[in-house]
Amino acid sequence: MSSRHRRAICNCLGGSKPPLLVLAILCVFSGLTTRAFAGSLTGTETPADKRGFNLFNPTPASSLRELSTDRPDKTESPYTVDAGHFQIELDLLSYSYDRDSVDRADRTVESFAIAPINFKVGLLNNMDLQIIVETYNIERTRDRAARTREEISGFGDVTVRWKTNLWGNDGGETAFGVMPFVKFPTNQRGLGNDAVEGGIIFPLAIALPCDFSLGAMTEADFVQNGENSDYHGEFINSITVSHSIVGELSGYVEFFSSVSTERDAEWVGTFDFGFTYGIGPNVQLDAGMNVGLTRSADDLNPFVGLSVRY
Repeated sequence: MSSRHRRAICNCLGGSKPPLLVLAILCVFSGLTTRAFAGSLTGTETPADKRGFNLFNPTPASSLRELSTDRPDKTESPYTVDAGHFQIELDLLSYSYDRDSVDRADRTVESFAIAPINFKVGLLNNMDLQIIVETYNIERTRDRAARTREEISGFGDVTVRWKTNLWGNDGGETAFGVMPFVKFPTNQRGLGNDAVEGGIIFPLAIALPCDFSLGAMTEADFVQNGENSDYHGEFINSITVSHSIVGELSGYVEFFSSVSTERDAEWVGTFDFGFTYGIGPNVQLDAGMNVGLTRSADDLNPFVGLSVRY
């Protein structure tokens, strides 16, 4: 969740406020949250009581919930890893390309993230701990106007997250969670800033008719300014819809928006899509593409990934 990966700020659409599309998304998200809360009160399913399981008394294999991951879309999941079990989610390779040609500038930035990993451990039935490590990053910058090239590489930042599911973990039409996080500046060679940053995420899941699934997320971050040591707020919202295609192959589409309160900052928007393929109950492959809708976002970000539970 480093600010480098969410370059929150660019010149787009000629204004400092998000366009009406983003406001509409926020309204939809608000309505979905209301519906989710109502659904949680009226649901008729009675999930098995798994509250006695913990890190040292693992959930038996027969009681494990269906594998749920926080990838490949950007919208986080409200479901936690079962108590006493571990889950690894990683990009095998992620590439991003961004070209900026505003105000006589002609600059291209290419980034490679090699095997960044999210390691999860289930602490209680509704609670897990996550450690995200940016194992190795490469960033290449080419300025055609200045005729310069630069490449930096090395270890990135480490983020610690604590997810708690508030309802729907083991059944029901809706699920909701809360996940605070802190980013520690462990990066090398300027691959990030030198600030401790953090925030809180509220993920929601809703089962839709015809076997469609909807995920939505709102997030508030506290991050360092780009030009000084002061801090500002950033607000992220996303919505994703997924559906099974054939067998264990599923697909999703997503809209992502990030709005910064930093002076002169504007909004970031992307349209994302991808696929997941399950191999047994504990392994999932994925691939996707994030496409920038605004000049602040990376133009293209293809990736392939893997998730394993054990």
